[in-house]
Amino acid sequence: MTNFGRPVCFLFFSFSVFANALRDTILQGQSVTTPTTITSSGNVFELGFITPGQGDSTTSSHLSIWYKRVSLRTVVWVANRDNPLTGSSKVLTIEADGNLAILDGRLSYKVSNISSSGNTSATLLDSGNLVLIDRRSGNLLWQSFDYPSNTFLPGMKLGYDKRNGKTWSLSAWKSYEDPGPGVFSFAHGPQGLKDFRILKGFETYWTSGSWNGQFFSLVPEMTLNYLYNFSYVSNDSESYFTYSMYNSSIISRLVLDTSGQIKQLTWLESTGEWILFWAQPRQQCDVYAYCGAFATCNQIIPLFCNCINGFEPNSVGDWNAGDMSGGCVRKAPLQCGNDSAVNGRKDQFLRISKVQLPANSIVLSQVKSVGDCKSACFSNCSCSAYTYSVRDGGCSIWGNELLNMVQLNDFGTERRDFYLRLAASEFPSKGKGKWIIIAPAVLLMLLATVGFFYCLRRRKLQNKAGEDLVLFDLGTSIGAAGCKLNEAGNCHTGKKKEVDLPLFSFASVSVATDNFCDANKLGEGGFGPVYKGKLQKGDEVAVKRLSRKSRQGLEELQNEALLIAKLQHKNLVRLLGCCIAKDEKILIYEYMPNKSLDFFLFDPIKYGILDWESRVNIIEGIAQGLLYLHQYSRLRIIHRDLKASNILLDKDMNPKISDFGMARIFGGNGSQATNRIVGTYGYMAPEYASDGLFSIKSDVFSFGVLLLEILSGKKNTGFYNTNSLNLLGYAWDLWKSGRGEHIKDPILQDISSTNMLLRYINIALLCVQESAADRPTMSDVVSMLSNELMLLASPKQPAFSTSRSVPDRNSSKPFEICSINDVTVSILEAR
Repeated sequence: MTNFGRPVCFLFFSFSVFANALRDTILQGQSVTTPTTITSSGNVFELGFITPGQGDSTTSSHLSIWYKRVSLRTVVWVANRDNPLTGSSKVLTIEADGNLAILDGRLSYKVSNISSSGNTSATLLDSGNLVLIDRRSGNLLWQSFDYPSNTFLPGMKLGYDKRNGKTWSLSAWKSYEDPGPGVFSFAHGPQGLKDFRILKGFETYWTSGSWNGQFFSLVPEMTLNYLYNFSYVSNDSESYFTYSMYNSSIISRLVLDTSGQIKQLTWLESTGEWILFWAQPRQQCDVYAYCGAFATCNQIIPLFCNCINGFEPNSVGDWNAGDMSGGCVRKAPLQCGNDSAVNGRKDQFLRISKVQLPANSIVLSQVKSVGDCKSACFSNCSCSAYTYSVRDGGCSIWGNELLNMVQLNDFGTERRDFYLRLAASEFPSKGKGKWIIIAPAVLLMLLATVGFFYCLRRRKLQNKAGEDLVLFDLGTSIGAAGCKLNEAGNCHTGKKKEVDLPLFSFASVSVATDNFCDANKLGEGGFGPVYKGKLQKGDEVAVKRLSRKSRQGLEELQNEALLIAKLQHKNLVRLLGCCIAKDEKILIYEYMPNKSLDFFLFDPIKYGILDWESRVNIIEGIAQGLLYLHQYSRLRIIHRDLKASNILLDKDMNPKISDFGMARIFGGNGSQATNRIVGTYGYMAPEYASDGLFSIKSDVFSFGVLLLEILSGKKNTGFYNTNSLNLLGYAWDLWKSGRGEHIKDPILQDISSTNMLLRYINIALLCVQESAADRPTMSDVVSMLSNELMLLASPKQPAFSTSRSVPDRNSSKPFEICSINDVTVSILEAR
């Protein structure tokens, strides 16, 4: 090489090293200033000065690390969380002593604090770890992974370093706009215990349960996917929890949210959003004192928290920013302890209803009456509220702040009432109160009188005629003149209506069905026949007529009218109205031209019509309908008789769940018992068939059976195979032998992916587990069906797959409305 070439090559090499250093590494003499950033070598993470929660800003005040390839700015680490810098000339550099430091004018903030020779460099790795290395020895001197903020990344450790007495833990942000350390932390339990806890301050309100070798016992959701390789390590030097990704290309994180929840999230590039796999505690209202003092938490409202009567947010700014932990304060101070009362009036008590009682009550066992309980609280100036209940141990009072109140619905089994102490000014004065009471009472009496004569006249008109079904417009709403079915099954148009449905005259229903001729008959069940009716505009309806000879069906008809009229979802059949005339009791539904699902699945001629795409659409539609019933409808409904013949198909082969005669309103999250077991053999969950216990997991079991029937084209009941008891046993035998795809309906030749078929079989087997606790919820099922990234747990042996799990027909719980061969007393067969 010539003398000229050597310097040129040296300069080129030096430039390459310098350029690379600027990309992911800071050397001594180099710096990062706003808006300069450095990026990890694989372009995974980026480091620089930003305002977390607000994006780039000229007044950026935090040194942060965030995902480079995620379109939604997501910060995973903040250096100066408790020391925001406000100057305009922030600089990250390596000082002469080898430490990382932030310079802000005359101010200096040390990011690291180590002793070294001074010859160090800082590199941002693709793991999101910022490391400080001794350039001479190559030893690691400091790393950001040892100082987590609110995010737990793959490769991090949470736990104890026993050698150095160091703890690795997470702490939540103060709010979504402020990355400063909040009130929540996530840390290893006391040494010797293999669990983790979420703390609020120093108080524990949630624990993960012990590590069992695969997951934490109170976080079974960890087994629902195999994206993560979780592990727990404990030896003489360390005890920590860590995890890695089976697929390193997937972007995922665990974060301690400002709400106090620990969340497992994965980035889905196709939708541009973080997908939640699980969260603990499962609901915001399970978080201890999430709403702070004197506030109730309500899981169904967007902001969760509400100040109770007589109180307002302690900090409106924090409240609107999403940090409600500051709670609420009184609008007016109490008079207790003052020498004089306002206008001669003392503090009073306001009844607060339908709540989970506040935490940390004091039980006064010596108090034996509600009057004495009230007096005990009134005489104690630190007493904020009281309640009296023999069931709950008598008199309980609360001192000062009221925490952890949860607003419950009408069906919550734990809902209670208590009496809140408020200043007299929060109540109307006696003079005004008299008129406030009298005026509405007079107005109410006047309205009642007018309403009585109106209803009397309307009832006469309805009994005489009713609306004309033939002239009915299907495009109109369901809010016309209606009726309530009383216990005798008669129409009653009282002031308190349970159902508001159009009431049709019997004559018009008879005309629409051509006098209920056999040619219009669609099917028949224990309740009576179903007919097709035709309206003047050409629309068609289904007419369900209670047979006079039927000993069963009236209760089911009433139940269906009361429930289905309150439900509105595209995957539920629509009830259009009713007809009540003397002994005639009739319900009118939208007409389903493609009849029911079993007509296509099990008919030897029609079954070939259902291709793979149609079956997938039907599966997803049924799942969405059930999810609505269980979680999003005005009332939580358990169907209790889900099966192929109760899935109706419209003209576009979209599924609609029908037959709510056996459905029940369900309160709470546990199980309820009944002495009257209803449903269909082959679809009943084992705990329901044997002990009469039903819950939302009962419908999940039925859905799993139905899913296997749709995939295989075979009935569960009446399934005969030399080695299997039924379809569940047959599917299980194939699955455990690695031949799950053999369950596929032979007519299906258009399946685009065998993996999708196996995924659906896996979901079905999870739904039909013997223990209700092992089955997913419908929310989980919908996520499994729609999110292909969500890997699934391995199912155990399903219920009824061996003779030992067949329900005992001699059980003490009688099968009052059960039937063989897929027939129930209230089935809507074909339409």
